[in-house]
Amino acid sequence: VKTIDEIDSDQIRQIFTNGHIEEASILGDHKVANGYYILKNGNSSSLAVYNSVLDQIERVEKEFVYGIKPKNAEQAFAFNALLNPEVKLVALQGVAGTGKTLLALASALSQHKKYHQIILARPIVPLSNKEIGFLPGDASDKIGPYMEPLWDNLKFIKSQFGENEKKHKAILELEENGKILITPLAFIRGRSLSNIMFIIDEAQNLTPHEIKTIITRAGDNTKIVFTGDVHQIDTPYLDENSNGLAYLVDRLKGQPLFAHVKLEKGERSELANLANDLL
Repeated sequence: VKTIDEIDSDQIRQIFTNGHIEEASILGDHKVANGYYILKNGNSSSLAVYNSVLDQIERVEKEFVYGIKPKNAEQAFAFNALLNPEVKLVALQGVAGTGKTLLALASALSQHKKYHQIILARPIVPLSNKEIGFLPGDASDKIGPYMEPLWDNLKFIKSQFGENEKKHKAILELEENGKILITPLAFIRGRSLSNIMFIIDEAQNLTPHEIKTIITRAGDNTKIVFTGDVHQIDTPYLDENSNGLAYLVDRLKGQPLFAHVKLEKGERSELANLANDLL
């Protein structure tokens, strides 16, 4: 996300009026396919995205998506990438509490009629070097604690609507029909990824090879979203530069099918922000 100052006020007005403007070197050296920009002139500003296919700058609006309203510019940009049918691959980076998984899930739910299934998955990385085999219970008991944060996001979205509201009922129906699946990443190995909105959480714990393997299995009408924080790696074999999420962003930046948004502002709580900043 780049902030570009001293944009002509007429150009900003045109973006607001028409929803877009011809690029015409407004972005200069910062021009990137699906790049996100805050265009400013004094007190006037506009959120915008560069459409490389049409060579135009398009306005980005802050709109509710399945009960979730973007709280800052980066979240609005994330929604834009997640809802853009021309973008098939999205990477959302950001520390804990920036809303990565919540935004991805809300976007998937708002588009559930476009896909046969929504899959929300994460790699299982044992915490504190405690192997999952030593945890008590059967497979579902062992996996439950790892998947709980994903269920929490779904419950939060559901809580935005009353029990009798259409969208609340739609989520229940998706769950009952298996149209939304929350699962460890290993459990979908070998599956065909066609007609799916596929969200992979904690993607910083994947290797570049694993990221490539997932993407190369994408079939028709599939959108893949990787979310994660490159500063929060739970495996000793990867670091900030060698992990799959950093590799993905580095190699695919500027491709028309790809969009990357880095969420900077924590929206969970002041306490969470304090921990991210100082601990």
